[in-house]
Amino acid sequence: MMKEEDQYMRIAVTGGIGSGKSFVCRLLEQRLGVSIYDCDAAAKRLMRTSDALRRQLTALIGPDAYTADGLLNKAAVAQFLLSSEQHTQALNAIVHPAVARDFLDSGQHWMECAILFESGFDRLVQHVVVVTAPPQVRLQRIMQRDGISHEKARQWMDKQWPQDELLRRADYEISNDGREPLEPQIENLLRHLQTCKKPF
Repeated sequence: MMKEEDQYMRIAVTGGIGSGKSFVCRLLEQRLGVSIYDCDAAAKRLMRTSDALRRQLTALIGPDAYTADGLLNKAAVAQFLLSSEQHTQALNAIVHPAVARDFLDSGQHWMECAILFESGFDRLVQHVVVVTAPPQVRLQRIMQRDGISHEKARQWMDKQWPQDELLRRADYEISNDGREPLEPQIENLLRHLQTCKKPF
């Protein structure tokens, strides 16, 4: 017997850092009247609240992974991630399965995920929407948002898949270049999804 949740499509919104995918997701939430599962926020929440993840991350990163009052040490985690690709893969191997389980248990049908294909989360959804923006626009957004240098912003961008590769794998593109209006693109996306066999 088909479960009720299997009758619905799962849809992912992805895009490189600085593309503005979170802003697009907020517009989608307003239009749909639903919340969109935020994989990045969920990962931070689980790293903060899960005893199992806390033990594994402390073993991986060291005692600096959490502060003396039990909070996740974001600076230590960021330094660990940027130091080598092997470190990134090791941390992801711990966190990603926990986030995938949490998403499936959430009952939500939309997710926002910056590293959708790298994490393998694309296997959890039927449709992928990619939010794009020119590289220079993305760099300026990252620098302004995080208060970091051009070099550091570029370093974060370079850690992610090229935008062209995301486009190649996605089913639909929303351009968030600051010039093309977003609302008509969102309406076109929803019309596109409504032509599919399953509701969303």
